[in-house]
Amino acid sequence: MQIGNYTKEFKYNWQLAAPVMLGMLGHTFVSFVDNIMVGQLGTAELAAVSLGNSFMFIAMSLGIGFSTAITPLVAEADAEGNFANGKASFKHGLFLCAVLGVLLFLLVLFAKPLMYLMKQPVEVVELAIPYLDLVAFSLIPLIVFQAFKQFSDGLSMTKYPMYATVLANIVNVVLNYILIFGKFGFPELGIVGAAYGTLISRFIMVGYLWFLLKGKDKSKDFVTNIKFFVLNKLMIKKIINLGAPSAMQMFFEVAIFTAAIWLSGLLGKNPQAANQIALNLSSMTFMVAMGLSVASMIRVGNQKGLQKYFELRRIAFSLFLMGTMFAFGFAIIFFVLHNQLPLLYVDFDDAKNLIDNTEVIEIASKLLIAAAIFQISDSIQVVVLGALRGLQDVKIPTIITFVSYWLIGFPVSWFLGKEEAYGSFGIWLGLLAGLTTAAILLYIRFNYLTKKLISTNN
Repeated sequence: MQIGNYTKEFKYNWQLAAPVMLGMLGHTFVSFVDNIMVGQLGTAELAAVSLGNSFMFIAMSLGIGFSTAITPLVAEADAEGNFANGKASFKHGLFLCAVLGVLLFLLVLFAKPLMYLMKQPVEVVELAIPYLDLVAFSLIPLIVFQAFKQFSDGLSMTKYPMYATVLANIVNVVLNYILIFGKFGFPELGIVGAAYGTLISRFIMVGYLWFLLKGKDKSKDFVTNIKFFVLNKLMIKKIINLGAPSAMQMFFEVAIFTAAIWLSGLLGKNPQAANQIALNLSSMTFMVAMGLSVASMIRVGNQKGLQKYFELRRIAFSLFLMGTMFAFGFAIIFFVLHNQLPLLYVDFDDAKNLIDNTEVIEIASKLLIAAAIFQISDSIQVVVLGALRGLQDVKIPTIITFVSYWLIGFPVSWFLGKEEAYGSFGIWLGLLAGLTTAAILLYIRFNYLTKKLISTNN
C-alpha cells in the first residue's frame, strides 16, 4: 500500500493528538518545574521529591489507566449517535473514578512506612514523608479530572482538558515560587510548598474543565443533571472489565520505572537524583507518544462503532508511523544533547554541593544515551496499546505488559543495575529490554486482531 494512504491521515491525527500531548506535557511540566525549583534547595531535596513521587506515580497509573475505559465507550457511542449510552458510560466512569481516587489516597497514606524498609537514604525519607501527605490527597481531584478528560477525549473534544491543564500549570508555578522560597510574606516551606502548589492546582483543574464542558452544546447535557446514585450494575461491570486491565497495563509499565527509582536509591542519593533527571526528560517525550495513543484510541473506537475495519487498520497504521517518526526525532535530540540537558537541573554556583552536582550530571548524561535508544520502542508500544484499547481488547495486552516489564525488563535491571555491574546504566538497559519486548508483542496482537476482524466481516 502506498505511503500516501497513511500520511493523508496525519493532519486529523495531529488535530486530535496535539491538545492531548500539550495537556499531558502539562502534567509532566508540573513535575519538571517542581524538580528544577526543588533542585535549587539541594540533591537530598530533589531525591526526596523523586521518592515521594515514585509512590504517587504508582497510584496515578492505576487511576489514569482505569479512567481510559471511558474513552472508547464514549467514542463508540458518539459514532453510533447513541446519547444514552454515552451519558451512562461517562456517569458510571465518573462515579468509579471518584471512589478509586479516595481509595488510592488512603493506600498511599498507609504505604508511607514502606519508605523506611526500602533502604533509601534516611535524610531523603524524612524530607519525603511530609511532602507525600499533601500530594497524596491531590489524587482525588486528579482522578476525577481524568474521568472528565477521558470523556471529553471520547467526544473528540481534546482541546478543553488541555486548557484546564495549562491553567493548573500556571497556578502551580506561581504557588511553587511563593511557597517553596517564601515570597510575598509567605513562609518558606521548601518541598512542602511544592506539595501545596500541586494540591491547589489540581482542584482548580477539575472545576475549570467542568465549567468548560458545561458551556459547550456537544457536552453540556452529558455533564449536567447527573443522577450519581442511580447506577446500573451491568454498566459498572462493563467499565470495571475494561478499566481494571487498562489500570494494570499502565501500572506494570509505571511500576518498572518506579522500580528504577528505588534501585537507583540503593546506589546512593546522587544516582537517584540523576535517575530522576533522565526520567523527567524522557517522560516529556513519552507524553507526545501518549497524545498519539489517545488519538489512536478515539479513532479506532469511532471506526469500531461504524464497523469499518479496513479503515480502522489503515488509520491505526498512520498513527503508528507518526509515532515512530516523532520517536526518531527525539532519539536524535537526546543523543546529541545528552551532556547539555542535565545541566538544567542543578545549580553549579552552589559551591557546597559542587562535587555531588558534578557526579549527578555525569550519571544523567549516560542515562540519556539509553533513553535515546528506547524512544522508538516506547513510542510504538504505547500507540499500539491505545489502538488495542480502542478495540476494547484489554485482557491479552495486560498479560503482554506484565511479561515484558516484569519477567524480562525487571530482572535485567536488577542484574545489570548492581554497583559491581553497570550501575545506573544497567538499570536503564532493563527498561530498554522491557519496552522493546512490549512493542513487538503488542504489535503482533493488533496485527492478528485486525486481520481477523477484516476476514470475518467480508
